Amino acid sequence: MRDPLEGKTLESILTELVSEFGFEELGRVIDINCFNTNPSIKSSLKFLRKTPWARAKVEKLYIYEILENPE
Repeated sequence: MRDPLEGKTLESILTELVSEFGFEELGRVIDINCFNTNPSIKSSLKFLRKTPWARAKVEKLYIYEILENPE
């Protein structure tokens, strides 16, 4: 089975999620500070690259919302 994230960068995943939900909604779905306090792509990427559990949550949301349930 092919990895659904193959060829995707964390930046592209985050950018798509922010486009789909916005930081406010993303912060409600995944309650992490980088989405709720002065959010930006750059600061969120910095945090997610250093925090494996948070990155895993973002990737899981991306797979579920963007890849498995496109509208």
